[in-house]
Amino acid sequence: MTEDAERTRWVVHGERLVYDNRWIRLGLADVEIPGVERFEHHVVHLDRAAIAVVLDEQDRVLMMWRHRFVFDRWGWELPGGLIEAGEDALATAAREVEEETGYRPKEIEPLVTYQPMAGMVDSEHCLFLARGAEFVGEPTGEIEADLIRWVPMAEIPQMIAQGDIWTSGTLIGLYAARERLGSGRG
Repeated sequence: MTEDAERTRWVVHGERLVYDNRWIRLGLADVEIPGVERFEHHVVHLDRAAIAVVLDEQDRVLMMWRHRFVFDRWGWELPGGLIEAGEDALATAAREVEEETGYRPKEIEPLVTYQPMAGMVDSEHCLFLARGAEFVGEPTGEIEADLIRWVPMAEIPQMIAQGDIWTSGTLIGLYAARERLGSGRG
């Protein structure tokens, strides 16, 4: 790290909670950019999430067709959900796959962890790669998808180009899985 980089490191003098419920916590952070100014900055805190890229032996990925009311938009997504307090992220990913799709992942490993909006939102996303899955029954959670389908990896680039895949967790998960497995896929 250079001396210049250290001079631009923001100093956090504190944070006060403005709003808090099960899904979201909104704070106002008292921050200072050294040599510039001190001001309040909104900070959104969300629970951590776990998402899984589940691939079968035929090089297909398990996906769900979902409607997102905030944008009034449909799209294909990977299964995933919020990590419960005290729960391991890998266990969450496996649980969410089974609850949302009815499939139980066989082998599952960490893929990548990222923050989707690092400027003002704390919402760590942990992505996992599962190889193989066994159908164990109908989804048990609330209805989260209108359609569950095994999509050939070769179709993924076209689905992205058409705008049928557009959420950050799904995009990053698919790109990271492709990179891990070799770029010759999809």
